[in-house]
Amino acid sequence: MLEIFLKTLPFFLLIGTGWLAGWTRFFPQEATGWLTKFVFYFALSAMLFRFAASVDVQRLFDPAFVMAYLGGSLAVWALAMTVARWRGLPLAEAAMEAHTAMIGNTGFLGVPMLVVLLGESAIGPVLMVLTIDLVVFSTLITLLVTGARQGRITLATIGPLARGIVANPMIVSMVAGLLWARLHLPMPAALDEFLSLLGAAATPGALFAIGASLAGRSAERLGPALWLSAAKLILHPLAVAIAALLIFDVEPFSAGVMITAASLPVAGNVYILAQYFGVAAHRVSTAILISTAASIATLPAVIHWITKG
Repeated sequence: MLEIFLKTLPFFLLIGTGWLAGWTRFFPQEATGWLTKFVFYFALSAMLFRFAASVDVQRLFDPAFVMAYLGGSLAVWALAMTVARWRGLPLAEAAMEAHTAMIGNTGFLGVPMLVVLLGESAIGPVLMVLTIDLVVFSTLITLLVTGARQGRITLATIGPLARGIVANPMIVSMVAGLLWARLHLPMPAALDEFLSLLGAAATPGALFAIGASLAGRSAERLGPALWLSAAKLILHPLAVAIAALLIFDVEPFSAGVMITAASLPVAGNVYILAQYFGVAAHRVSTAILISTAASIATLPAVIHWITKG
């Protein structure tokens, strides 16, 4: 356990460094926004393309894996939705809380960290989790919030949503890389070195940006945020583990990667969605802050369990 903690510690120290830079205003929020944009559109996209171009496409899609992650995630989503509605929240707020309870920071934290800690064999499962989160659950939250406000879902709603998915650089880079791999195209040495250099900036850049963005958050709506953080860090990996290991019999290593990805803290893009829709932004922001801090302890525990199991 101590060995795993020490392996994950440098990643959280990078987050802490970003937080310190943001808290002291040495790195202002405007700079954080630009750094995030660089990581999102350039460094992380280069890393995802390079990773996707190296996988065996025929072995990537595993129906049992997809059903296990979807099943476990939907169970937590439904529970969080039920709790929110029981508390009397309107549909849009309840949907945002459900989204917060099971969307992890797979892009900025999971991809850089899990591939380093679990090896290159983790690339395929991590990409599958990221794709499901980006396509399935981002679509679900957008349709629910928009439908709740307009009273119905129309083609005018679906059009911009589809364009947003297609234009997402993480999706574009993964699809392009998978197409490259499927066509068995050679990777020129110069291109591989370019992608490697640019992609190498994703890990420190993303982790620093996470920390700097946390510096601007305050702990408001503490009660709901604690519940959502517990759902994300405990209930989500537990539900996914039950689905993967007991129901769908997913291959052990892939199941371990899936469970670890489910144990990641709440993703920063959930706050972007909450702010964009004007729904539950304070409790989402606090949940990101709490879950990221708590994952310093919970994430190594999950990695220790899946690597020793």
